[in-house]
Amino acid sequence: MPAPTIQFDDVLGTPAVDKRLEVLRSMHHAGSISEAARANGVSYKAAWQALETLSNLAGVPLVEKAVGGSGGGGAKLTPAGLRVLEAADLLHSARQKALAQLGRSADGLGLNLRGIAGLGLRTSMRNQMPCTVQDIRQARGDVTVVLALPDGQPLSSRITLESLQLLGLAPGQKVLAMCKATAVTVAPTIVGLGGVNLLRGKVLRRGAGAAGMEVSLQLGPGLGLVGFADAQTPLKLRQAAMAAIEPHAVVIGLAA
Repeated sequence: MPAPTIQFDDVLGTPAVDKRLEVLRSMHHAGSISEAARANGVSYKAAWQALETLSNLAGVPLVEKAVGGSGGGGAKLTPAGLRVLEAADLLHSARQKALAQLGRSADGLGLNLRGIAGLGLRTSMRNQMPCTVQDIRQARGDVTVVLALPDGQPLSSRITLESLQLLGLAPGQKVLAMCKATAVTVAPTIVGLGGVNLLRGKVLRRGAGAAGMEVSLQLGPGLGLVGFADAQTPLKLRQAAMAAIEPHAVVIGLAA
């Protein structure tokens, strides 16, 4: 039977800017998952989560148990894990050169190259908006990350503590907020309950959709949001409207 092929497109197809690959690299040097967790300032659970996710994406095991040794055993990278680190280093070098070249040619055009760099991310989420981390609030194991959209409107995302650690989020950091269009409810006015996000904009487009009336809101210059309204809801073009999004439906992504 031929050996499984490493799925480089999946494990390295997006900018590796969170700590998952660094956990893999630290585990290779330390020979211990707990040491890798400490080196990256994350919990043992988060480190395991990072390694499992990378193995799932690669399609082959990247880590195996090491028997014996002064510490009574530990963990080490498989040959596939070593190849993933090698590929990550090559892609990082090529990426930095490409972005530097793009930066020189895009001077004066106002392009957000950090956002453009995230185009390699393939996702079904139609709403992808650049944001800045404003605040991080932890309570009972849950984390609420308060983001600021380019027009100043706040947007909250609820994530796990492990995700916070692996993403390495901090106030002032540039991130990408993503959510499905079906997670966005649009209406002329909405009363928020239970910490739901409420965003204000103007109706830019509308039309029939599989989940009701599909509505595109313009939140600010160059910033749009797609959601759905009840088919009977009277919404006119350029009319002021509101969008409601549950914090747990907002996914945070990082660009290089």
